[in-house]
Amino acid sequence: MSSYSELIKNFERIRAYMREFYVYGFKSRDGYNQKSARSYDDERRRMESILGDHMSFVRTPEGKNIFISIDSRSSRHNPFYKAWKSKSFTDGDITLHFILFDILHSPEIALSIPEIMQIIDREYLSEFDSPLMFDESTLRKKLKEYCDEGIIISEKSGKRMLYRRAEDFDLSDYCDLLDFYSEAAPCGVIGSFLLDRTRPHKNAFGFKHHYITGAMDSEVLAALFTAMRQKRVITVTNHSRRSDEPRRNRIIPLRIFISTQNGKQHLIAYQPDFNNFRSLRIDYLSAVKLEEVTPRFDELRAMLDLKQSNMWGVVVNRGKRGKEPLERVTFTVKVEPNEDYIIKRLYREKRGGTVEKIDDSTYRFTADVYETSEIIPWIRTFICRIVQLDFSNRTDENKFRRDLEEMYRMYGIEVSGQ
Repeated sequence: MSSYSELIKNFERIRAYMREFYVYGFKSRDGYNQKSARSYDDERRRMESILGDHMSFVRTPEGKNIFISIDSRSSRHNPFYKAWKSKSFTDGDITLHFILFDILHSPEIALSIPEIMQIIDREYLSEFDSPLMFDESTLRKKLKEYCDEGIIISEKSGKRMLYRRAEDFDLSDYCDLLDFYSEAAPCGVIGSFLLDRTRPHKNAFGFKHHYITGAMDSEVLAALFTAMRQKRVITVTNHSRRSDEPRRNRIIPLRIFISTQNGKQHLIAYQPDFNNFRSLRIDYLSAVKLEEVTPRFDELRAMLDLKQSNMWGVVVNRGKRGKEPLERVTFTVKVEPNEDYIIKRLYREKRGGTVEKIDDSTYRFTADVYETSEIIPWIRTFICRIVQLDFSNRTDENKFRRDLEEMYRMYGIEVSGQ
């Protein structure tokens, strides 16, 4: 029987489980049929070891459903970051890691690969009867890995390549900045790693709405930022909820949109093969591979910037419905004398729309958007003040009115024609 380990060998695998449990919906052991029962149990135990007291469960007729529960008043750090700090390693990896940083313990020490090999053989492994051997190829690969990470510096000295430890940086004056960054910014796990290098301190921030599940997508997000900075085409796997088979897409990533209302992260990209813009949920993406530099990046981003004036959410194209390129949304609200805050909300949250003052108590909002359904949740927040409503997309308008009528019936309110 295989032994269980808390350490993570493949982050994408546990990311898939976390996404399935905490983003798409809670599942019982019997309800999760994508993997074997043993695999489910192993990953569940691994997640419990990472998330600790944040794991809870309820018993339903379908079985035991597991979920995550976090009180932001008592837990101010994203618990999902622990998964990034639980990666597995071989005996050789961890031994070579500590040997290297013991040898290069100061930035002033600069040595070549043959010199490092001699020190390892002479001072670290000579006393062992069956020493764990490291060849020059293994050492070279490890040093290159650390050079790519920026923790080891390589420099030429004549014909020799020397390696030294990068300079340390005192982060103690930046603890509050790192606290905020780690919990509020994309790829905040970077800030969490940096905080681990500082002395213990009191967290200065608490969050009423703390969107933690984006931490699972940090690796994908970092790759997308790199591709955009280098203006590259990428190929990426997209896992659709409507299909069991993931698709490999070739796209040009242009911008990341992050909702302040629900924390969802979307990539707006251009698909060269279909000549259109597309929105992709980042939690559905994996295996980002950087391809060639594209000369069209600046042109496409400028086109997207123009489209943003008609984007209420993340829908970029009008689609095939209707003949008009955009959908017009208009509604009129009536406010009481003491409700100036409603007027301020209209102006503050109008995005690409316009607000027109009809009289001292009546204001009309108008917007031309790609997708009416995206704006409806915002319009609902003005219910009881809306006196007139008009959508060019009659299907969405009729659905909106039917939903209102159904709500009135639920509360026993007589519905009159409008």
